[in-house]
Amino acid sequence: MKKYDYLVVGAGLFGAVFSYEAMKRGKSVLVIDKRDHIAGNIYTKEEDGINVHVYGAHIFHTSDKKIWEYINQFAEFNNYINSPVAIYGNELYNLPFNMNTFSKMWGIKTPEEAKAIIADQIKELNIAEPKNLEEQALSLVGTDVYEKLIKGYTQKQWGRPCDELPAFIIKRLPLRFTYDNNYFNDRFQGIPMGGYTQIVEKMLEGADVVLEQDYFELAKEHKLKEGTEVAWDKLLFTGQIDEYFDSCYGPLEYRSVRFETEKLDCENYQGNAVVNYTAADVPYTRIIEHKHFEFGKQPTTIISREYSSEWKPGVEPYYPVNNDKNNALYQRYADRAAKEQNVIFGGRLGQYKYYDMDKVVAAALDAVAEEFA
Repeated sequence: MKKYDYLVVGAGLFGAVFSYEAMKRGKSVLVIDKRDHIAGNIYTKEEDGINVHVYGAHIFHTSDKKIWEYINQFAEFNNYINSPVAIYGNELYNLPFNMNTFSKMWGIKTPEEAKAIIADQIKELNIAEPKNLEEQALSLVGTDVYEKLIKGYTQKQWGRPCDELPAFIIKRLPLRFTYDNNYFNDRFQGIPMGGYTQIVEKMLEGADVVLEQDYFELAKEHKLKEGTEVAWDKLLFTGQIDEYFDSCYGPLEYRSVRFETEKLDCENYQGNAVVNYTAADVPYTRIIEHKHFEFGKQPTTIISREYSSEWKPGVEPYYPVNNDKNNALYQRYADRAAKEQNVIFGGRLGQYKYYDMDKVVAAALDAVAEEFA
């Protein structure tokens, strides 16, 4: 029997950071993952010299200098700036909502003109207390921006009409009255040159890693799929917290994403890494052209269409549906998790929380600090 200090379930970013820090402290680590590769949803795969973001666009951005310096230990980052565009019918707009967006939409030039149009539209709607997401969005940005750039996209993302979604999903919609297409306000931003998988590979050096290994099968007999008997002192679980407890309080809800990826015999398909399709009659939410994340000059290109979908067992859960009902249900699981002996829950599924990558790293380091205090 092989004995480990930690069994880490999930070879994504949270599990990799925790494993790396545990091994730095002399701990032995076994990492398992049900997929056939490491790196979770930040997995990148090289094809024809292009690093394909297999599970959708991942742009590392943060305002935390310590987190930026931490992740830069494992890869050199380029100076990619996320500047997506949105297509509505035959119209093309810059994102986030900024003066380039407003100038194209209304033929105006100054911030004062844009503010006046938005204010007039909001005033005409006379929405005192928004009762749903549609009314909330309209009360923040007015009719034109909502109808062209929010309504259809949001309905596709959530699989429900906007007037059936709760208002709190959109607490605010930032309007930028400058000609600035940089999507993020964070000080540090970029893509690792050579993709993300290398980062996790470096973090997991020294750990035993077993892929296509189901945790619940392992937990029954403490035997890996190849027959090796294993034992561990502590468990880090980054899977679905409700699944860990056999959904004893009922299942949590998630949204999933389906990808259609294809290679095209052209050098440049859409001229940008990220193009959103905001009209409801276009079934996908966006198209990613992967080469543009690293300023690629390859003679061919690879694109991925993204389709948002309802999660069901057997499908990969991507992000939690953090409405009041699910948050209350999660809290019941979290209360029970707090009583588990020698088990740490982490990551977007283990903590039922949508995390940007920098926040995943920060949360993992917080878990390390608590564990090794």
